[in-house]
Amino acid sequence: MEFSNQSNSDFRQRASFAALAITIGLGTLAMRFGQIQVWQHEDHAAKAEENRVALLPIQPPRGRIFDRHGETLARNDAGFSLEIEPFQAKNLNRTIEEIGKVIELKPAEISRFKRAAGEARRFDSIPLKTKLTDEEVARLVTRVTEIPGVNIQQRTIRSYPYGDSSSHLLGHIGRISRADRERLTEADLLEDYFGLSHIGKLGIEKSYESDLKGIPGFQKIEVTASGRLVRELDLKPPIPGQNLQLSIDQGLQKMVEDAFIGRRGALVAMSPTTGELFAMVSMPNFNPNAFVDGIDPDLWNQLNQSPDVPLLNRALRGIYPPGSTYKPFMAVAALASGARTADEAIQDPGYFMLGNHRFRDYNPKGNGRVDLKKSIVVSSDTYYYKLAHDMGVDAIYKFISPFGFGRTTGIDIEGETAGILPSSDWKLKRFGKEWLTGETPSIGIGQGYNAFTVLQLVRATAALANGGKLLRPRLVRSVENSQTGEQMELPAIVDRRLDVEQQWLDIVHEALVEVNRSGTGARVMAGVPYSVAGKTGTAQVFSVKQGEVYEEEKVSERLRDHSLYIAYAPAENPKVAV
Repeated sequence: MEFSNQSNSDFRQRASFAALAITIGLGTLAMRFGQIQVWQHEDHAAKAEENRVALLPIQPPRGRIFDRHGETLARNDAGFSLEIEPFQAKNLNRTIEEIGKVIELKPAEISRFKRAAGEARRFDSIPLKTKLTDEEVARLVTRVTEIPGVNIQQRTIRSYPYGDSSSHLLGHIGRISRADRERLTEADLLEDYFGLSHIGKLGIEKSYESDLKGIPGFQKIEVTASGRLVRELDLKPPIPGQNLQLSIDQGLQKMVEDAFIGRRGALVAMSPTTGELFAMVSMPNFNPNAFVDGIDPDLWNQLNQSPDVPLLNRALRGIYPPGSTYKPFMAVAALASGARTADEAIQDPGYFMLGNHRFRDYNPKGNGRVDLKKSIVVSSDTYYYKLAHDMGVDAIYKFISPFGFGRTTGIDIEGETAGILPSSDWKLKRFGKEWLTGETPSIGIGQGYNAFTVLQLVRATAALANGGKLLRPRLVRSVENSQTGEQMELPAIVDRRLDVEQQWLDIVHEALVEVNRSGTGARVMAGVPYSVAGKTGTAQVFSVKQGEVYEEEKVSERLRDHSLYIAYAPAENPKVAV
């Protein structure tokens, strides 16, 4: 290809103009960039600081708890709360003083707030006063903007509508403490609680925390430096916690609690076919509502220092000698081990001699000729002193332990005590001493080292009623997805099938029915319209020396014998064991 001289000249001229234009353009851009970077840096930095992105957590509604009939036992009430963000408040004491000029603040509310603030994270908002009245809200609305770090928040407040009732099994929630955060960190669960302020502390609320707590949502917003909302950038709604239906019958629970008013004690009612608990009572009890946002220190001290120990779940954690309620299980052990037959009898003179020591019967006149069935009906101590001596402590342990005594039941709430079913190995490990022959007779009547929970007793009683199935006790009947309404029923769990013959259980069953017809339970059960199989029991708190007589009226109330009772009914087709 050939170019004329004129064409070459035109091309060079156009190329020169293009190069000049590019150079000028790049120079202009460079100058503008320098102006932005150097001369206008402060202006643009200030504008960038004007608008910020904030991520606000949205707390999910906690799952509700219902009884077996749908009665609400734990719910979320809407309300207003006066809260302070300590990191924004210039002076906490001055801030509280200013608020006190607007609404009444109780000393307990102030001390509770300060304790919570001491354990709070840097950016936590701490409630000073919850459940504000409409009048208090109206007074505060015009003033809170004048006090740095103070806000009125609308939030849900965990509420237990039955107050004291069912408190030991429900437990309660409370604000997440430093100890909670440390525990969650160790379990690698702390991230799950970002945006949450409360956690289950006790009972169902604690044991089913992962089901109840829900998943926090988040609102991503753009705000000015002064905190004014510019726009919402994103929204992730919270996922509510799952609802729980318990096996508890709240009406039955309250009736039993009322019967225990003024006394200390426990009762557990259990289905012998499913292991569901219809009632689990421990008295005295406490009001879980007092714990939700931090308990009043005076009330806390009162509960902790009370000689009645209202915070102790006696059904789950209290351990007691079973007394004569142990005899039906000893009878089964005697038949299973071959130590006794049903017809084999002894003469009961009112005592059992071992060496020069006399083990006294509660009936000093004795019960005459006593076979296995009669030993339960009249509650012959002498029969079981001799039986225990003949079997020995380790044989007793072998044939009694399948009933679940001396180990936890696996119930679905935390804090259960194992209790003690003694053996020679147990004593050696516990005290470093050998078992003594003289310690064995008392084991046979439910005394000595024997110490069981009420829950263990009702579970073993249910096994007598259902043909030898050791069921796992449970409080939660089903879990409901709060979004879809789908319910997941929890199945019955048989932990063990006892290696016992039905004829042995039938013999003990007949004796237990007769106890309430003509034996030690006859007076109490007179007029009951259905047949009840049961056994009374009395357990000594302290021993009476030989030759001394136990006089209840002369003994301190707290040292008097414990009364116990096990039963199942209707006897022919058991629906409940207690």
